[in-house]
Amino acid sequence: MAGQRTNGATLEKKLQNKAAGAKNDAPTPSQTIAAYMDKMKYQIAEAMPKHMSIDRLSRIALTTIRTNPKLLECSMPSLMGAVMQAAQLGLEPGLIGHCYIIPYKTEATFIIGYKGMIDLARRSGNIKSIAAHEVYENDFIELTYGLEEKLQHVPWFLRKDAQPAESGKIIGAYMVAKFNDGGHFIHYMPISEIEAHKKRSKASNNGPWVTDYTEMCKKTVVRSGWKWLPISVEIASAVTQDETVRKDITPNDEPFVFDMPAEPKDGETPQTGDAAQPNNTDSQQPADGSGQDELEFE
Repeated sequence: MAGQRTNGATLEKKLQNKAAGAKNDAPTPSQTIAAYMDKMKYQIAEAMPKHMSIDRLSRIALTTIRTNPKLLECSMPSLMGAVMQAAQLGLEPGLIGHCYIIPYKTEATFIIGYKGMIDLARRSGNIKSIAAHEVYENDFIELTYGLEEKLQHVPWFLRKDAQPAESGKIIGAYMVAKFNDGGHFIHYMPISEIEAHKKRSKASNNGPWVTDYTEMCKKTVVRSGWKWLPISVEIASAVTQDETVRKDITPNDEPFVFDMPAEPKDGETPQTGDAAQPNNTDSQQPADGSGQDELEFE
């Protein structure tokens, strides 16, 4: 009897250890997202412009997602959609301010940054130079519209008519674009209009509006004047993706269907690498489509 009790206790302990090991081996949200990224790398690469690298974009996107715990709680389709949007526009999330992936409740929202807007405008080939600047209350600024437009802006620390001790609050922002044909465009927005735009944004209380307020003021004035710039329809339409949640992104903007990584069994990790290539999976599926594990983004 004592031997049976000992054997029973040993078996129970082994089962407990196995269960604990399986729990510890379960993939983290970060690992699951990495698996999905690896699964989508071929579709993402197809959408990217030639100057970008899929490996670099994947690393940057994963770093952006991993460093924001709330992004790890967002739905997988919205996360993958945001990464695909960045790839389509040739913008890198985070780091240099091209674009941002911001959590809004359980959805990942794609936001174009100031530098991303400037980069997109320059790609048109019709713009010689474009820039935006914030204006502080202790700056000197004089702007005249009409047949003879005139803009003079002297930052507070360079003024010779006065010597203010500080910049004061931001009172507005402006954009100046010079065109290859000799024309130009000036657009100014007071801070009240910029704040009104901010209030309409899903990310008004987090993301770049909190961490990079000045850059977002400049981005807002560029976006506001976007419709008057001599750019292609394709580039102009890119702005419509700003501050959106997309779940149906493909290289051609068609509904996107792809094999999702199967839910890992106890002790297994998500499948990645060459074994996840679409060409390999297609040949292994039954003719009637049974056995496929797919998710359609609608």
